[in-house]
Amino acid sequence: MAWVYLLLAGLCEVGWPLGLKMAQHEESRVTGVIFAVFSILLSGFLLWLAQRDIPLGTSYAIWTGIGAAGTFLIGVLFYGDPASMGRYLGILLIIAGVATLKLAH
Repeated sequence: MAWVYLLLAGLCEVGWPLGLKMAQHEESRVTGVIFAVFSILLSGFLLWLAQRDIPLGTSYAIWTGIGAAGTFLIGVLFYGDPASMGRYLGILLIIAGVATLKLAH
């Protein structure tokens, strides 16, 4: 169950930068800030649950890796962020590192 908590925590980790991006627009400022704060709290709580059974370094690296990769993809798909081969390679290296940590656990 700890790995499910960690996966959900990583997905919620994507929510707070998305909320902050939403908050940059006047019409969605309050909603964006509320979404960001809720995401931070939920992500932190789920990470706390996961860390009861998963080592600190492993859980933190996977949590931030999911957050970084997910935020990158949302930025490219919905916000017009640059999508060069180098940036995709960087995300693939993060995912490979996260997978290696999981396999080594």
